[in-house]
Amino acid sequence: MEKATIMFDAFKTQKTYKQILTEVYNALEEKDYNPIDQLVGYLISGDPSYITSFNNARTLIKGVDRDELIAEMLKEYIAK
Repeated sequence: MEKATIMFDAFKTQKTYKQILTEVYNALEEKDYNPIDQLVGYLISGDPSYITSFNNARTLIKGVDRDELIAEMLKEYIAK
């Protein structure tokens, strides 16, 4: 049995902010929460209890720096 070393590129497997927000939004919607209200509450307060743990949404959003996320959202909003 041959044991070859496999290169794993962590950067290729990382999700973008948009992908994370979409997954969190969908999880909140599936649990019948108002996704916008919940995300705004989380972004303003930093309290992760605004985000459901369903489908790993809370863990996903906690892995993102809130300030960076808000900055990216503003850039995207202003660019359109």
